[in-house]
Amino acid sequence: MNLHDITSRKIPPVAWAEGENIPWNDPDFSKRMLAEHLNQEHNLASRRFEIIDRQVRWIHEEILGGTPTRILELACGPGFYTSRLARLGHECVGIDYAPEPIRYAKEIAAREGLACTYRLEDVRDAECGAGYGLVMMLFGQLNVFRRGEARSILGNASSSLVPDGLLLLEPQRFATVERSGRAGSSWYSCGEGGGLFSNRPHLCLSESFWDADGQSTTQRFYIVDAETGDVTPHAMTTEAYTDKQLRELLAQVGFRDIEFFPSLVGVAVEEQSQSANLAIVATKKSNLASAANR
Repeated sequence: MNLHDITSRKIPPVAWAEGENIPWNDPDFSKRMLAEHLNQEHNLASRRFEIIDRQVRWIHEEILGGTPTRILELACGPGFYTSRLARLGHECVGIDYAPEPIRYAKEIAAREGLACTYRLEDVRDAECGAGYGLVMMLFGQLNVFRRGEARSILGNASSSLVPDGLLLLEPQRFATVERSGRAGSSWYSCGEGGGLFSNRPHLCLSESFWDADGQSTTQRFYIVDAETGDVTPHAMTTEAYTDKQLRELLAQVGFRDIEFFPSLVGVAVEEQSQSANLAIVATKKSNLASAANR
């Protein structure tokens, strides 16, 4: 791709037409992303550890009542939540398709002797197993999948739980996705050493579009190499759900007692990385309840 291709791009873009996501599974990209996960100066890739610590306490004490159980985290990243929960006595499994964060999570688990197993797989295709007391999907990850894929992921989560097991979901608020789509265009430059999208000096040109009919945001990122002028495009679509749509979706795939919380600590918070999402706790329907609802 070259600069001329940027000027002739389609506006607005068609959701999902220009790519599934940014390249989380690329080995070089995932190394740069891990550095962002570990960075304690921002909450962009992962939240700062002090925030995660508070959220883990809420999960352990309020959601699980302080009782150890078997936990599955989908899109677990570097295992920041699972490693902390394992230190509290839980047995954890994490699945993610970014190789460097999974390598880091395995390294921490081995070093500390934690009851954690990590698998490098796409959560859309992974065999999750069974016997979990809790399945988690945090940090707005559900929204980055197509709606049909999200339904399948949640259905698999339900199948993986023991009777009356719990789902903890942290989707992005509808307003969060819409606000991202209305953010407009921006750019930044990276010098020697590069940045998230490239090891080389480059410009990153980005733009966002909100699709009110499709209830989704599509973001484009054009990475312009500073030396060659070559352009590498990336695009990702984020789906927006109303609270009603989330309730209906969870009920359809086998959950009951669906409870919404304003954040992953159970109460409203001002910090943007926490207030951008909401937390949902739902219980797997028993076989009798599932049959009654068919």
